[in-house]
Amino acid sequence: MTTETHQKITASHLKRGAYLYVRQSTLRQVLENTESTKRQYALRQRAIALGWPTDKVIVIDTDLGQSGASSVDREGFQKLVAEVGMGRAGIVLGLEVSRLARNSTDWHRLLEICALTDTLILDEDGVYDPAHFNDRLLLGLKGTMSEAELHVLRARLRGGILNKARRGELRCRLPVGLVYDAGGAVVLDPDKHVQETVHLFFQTFARTGAAHATIKHFRQQGLLFPSRAAAGEHKGELVWTPLSLGRASSMLHNPWYAGAYAYGRSRVRRQPDGRVRHQRLPTDQWQVLIRDAHPAYISWQQYEHIEQRLRASAKAIGFERNGGPPREGPALLQGRVLCGLCGSRMGVHYYIRRNGVVVTTYLCEGRGRLFGDSHCQSIAGTAIDAAISDLLVEAVTPMALELALAVQQEISTRLEQADRLRHRQVERVQYEVDHARHRYMQVDPANRLVADSLEADWNAKLRALAEAQQDYQQKRASDRMVIDDDERKRILNLATDFPAVWRDANTAQRERKRMLALLLEDVTLIKNQQITVAVRFRGGASTTLTLPRPLSANQLRATRPEVRKEIDSLLDQYTDAQVAHLLNERGLRTGAGDAFDPVSVQWVRFSAKLKSLKERLLEAGMLTTQEISARLGVGRTTLGRLRRNGRLKACICNDHGEWLYWPPDQLPSPTTPSPAPMGNSTARGAI
Repeated sequence: MTTETHQKITASHLKRGAYLYVRQSTLRQVLENTESTKRQYALRQRAIALGWPTDKVIVIDTDLGQSGASSVDREGFQKLVAEVGMGRAGIVLGLEVSRLARNSTDWHRLLEICALTDTLILDEDGVYDPAHFNDRLLLGLKGTMSEAELHVLRARLRGGILNKARRGELRCRLPVGLVYDAGGAVVLDPDKHVQETVHLFFQTFARTGAAHATIKHFRQQGLLFPSRAAAGEHKGELVWTPLSLGRASSMLHNPWYAGAYAYGRSRVRRQPDGRVRHQRLPTDQWQVLIRDAHPAYISWQQYEHIEQRLRASAKAIGFERNGGPPREGPALLQGRVLCGLCGSRMGVHYYIRRNGVVVTTYLCEGRGRLFGDSHCQSIAGTAIDAAISDLLVEAVTPMALELALAVQQEISTRLEQADRLRHRQVERVQYEVDHARHRYMQVDPANRLVADSLEADWNAKLRALAEAQQDYQQKRASDRMVIDDDERKRILNLATDFPAVWRDANTAQRERKRMLALLLEDVTLIKNQQITVAVRFRGGASTTLTLPRPLSANQLRATRPEVRKEIDSLLDQYTDAQVAHLLNERGLRTGAGDAFDPVSVQWVRFSAKLKSLKERLLEAGMLTTQEISARLGVGRTTLGRLRRNGRLKACICNDHGEWLYWPPDQLPSPTTPSPAPMGNSTARGAI
C-alpha cells in the first residue's frame, strides 16, 4: 500500500462497506472468458488488504451477461448507485472503468454521487477520490476512453457488415415468399401455395387500396397466411395463421417483394428510459438499395405506388386530412372537399335525425385546431352529393358497358384465386395425411406403443382433412352462387344503364367513392347566398355548379304552406285539439313528419300568427263569463242554468272548457263563425 493510497483511505471509509462490482458483457464471455471473471472476483482480497473486514466486502454480480452501454437493464449497477447515494459505500471496486460503465452519462453520474458522499473508487491501477480534481480528471478521461473503445469496436463490426451489404452479399432475414437457394441467391419460395398467397395479397391491396380491407377479404374467404418461425424449436418452419395488420403493413412497406436488395432502411434511436425506437427512413436515405437484385412479386413502380397510397391513407387521420382511402360512410365527397375560404381540407361530420335519417355535413375547422378559432363554414352535404352524382352519371354514361364488364371479370378472377388457394390448403392437409400414413405403415407392428401413437396421429390428420374438404366444398358452392347465370345477366342488363348501376342500392358506397376518385381531383365549396361548387376533373377540366343554400333545421321542420292554410280555415270553428284530430284524420303531418297534437297546432298558430278560436269569437262580439255576469247582474250558477235552459246562446272556445256567450239582445249573424260539436266532453259545440 503506497503512502498516497494510505492517505486517501480513512477510518470513515473503513466503517462503511466495500462494494465490488462484477460484470461481463455477454453470456458467451461468462462461459468462455473465465479468466476475466476470476480477476474481478480477486479484487475482494484487495479490499481486505486495504483494511476492510471480510463481512464488509459486498459483491454485486447480478449483471453478468449484461452490456455496459446503458444502465437501464443493469439491476446490479442501479443497486450500486443507490447504495453509494445513501452513504453506505466507502469504496467502489471494479477491475477497470469499462466494467462499471461504457457510457459517459452513467459514469459521470456515478462520479458525482461518489464525490458528494466521499466514496473512493478503485481499479486495477490504484485508488481514486472523485472529490479531488486530479483524480476526477483522470477518471473522466478513463470513462471517455472506455466509451470510445466501445464505439471503435462497433464501428469495425459495422463497417464490415456495411461493406458486405453494399455488394449485396450480406444474408438478411427474408420476408415470407422469398428464400435462399443452395447457392445463396434469393429466389421465390418453391412452395406454390406460398407464392399464390403472396400474389393474392398484393392483388387484393391493389383492388381495395387499404390494408384493413385486405385483411377483411382474407378473413371472409377463410384464407390463412404463411410465416416462418424466427426462433424456437421450429425455427425456419412454415406456419399458417390468420393475416394480421402488423404483418400486412410490414409486407406493403418491404422493398424485397419488388426485387430490391435493401439494407439500412431505419435508424435506431435510444430513448432516455432505455427503450429503442426504430425510425423509418425515406428511400433516398437508405444505406444500400440495389434494384432488380432478385425475382420479385411486384414491380418497383407498383411498390412506389403502394407507398403513395399508404401515405395518403396516413394523411386521412392527420391534421390536413388529405385524401385517404374510401370509407363506408354516406358522404360521397369524403376526403375530396376543399374550403373555398381558407383552402384547407374539409372534414365530414354525421348526425342522425329522430326518424333515423343520416345527415352529412362538410365542416372546415380552419385555424380552430391550432388557434381555437371558429370554423370557416359548415355545409349540409345531401344536395351537394346529389348534384355531383348527377354530374358524374352524365360524364360516365358512355363508359358504362366497359366498366360493368371489367367489374364482372374482376369478380370472377377474384373468386377463382380464392378457390385455388383454398384447394392448396386441402392439398397441404392431404400431404400431411399421406406422410402420417407412411410413418404408420413403416413402424414395427410389435412395437405397440409407437404404433398406437402413430395411428392416433394418422386419425387426427384424417379428421383435419375431412374438415378442410367440407369447408372447401361449402365455400366453392357459395362462390358458384355469386357468379351464376342470373347474376351475369343482371350485371349485363345494368351495364347498359350506368345510372341504374350508380344508384343501385346494392352498390357499396365505398365503390362509388372509388369510381369518383378516378374522375374527380377535388371539389371546392363556398357558402354565400348560394352554394358555389367548383368541380375539378382528372386531367384539368373543371366546371362550376350553383346550388340553393340548404334550408336550416327550423325551415326543414316547418309546416307546409297548404297545411297552415288548412289550419287557419279550421280554427274558424274548432279548438286546437279538434283541429289536430281533423288533420290526423285527413292524413296530414307536421314538418317533422309526426302526427298533430294540440301543442303542435298551438306552435303553428304562434309561428304563423294565426288567431285562436277564442280570439275569433271575441272579435265576432261574444262575451266572456265575467262580462255577461256583469251585464245581467247574475252569478255563475245562474248563468249555467240559463245556458242549459236555452235562454242564453253559448259555446266552448278552447280545450280548457271555457265558455263564451252571445249578448241577450244580439244573435249571431249568418256570416259569424259557429263552433261545431265534436262529440266529446272537452269540445262541445254551441248550446
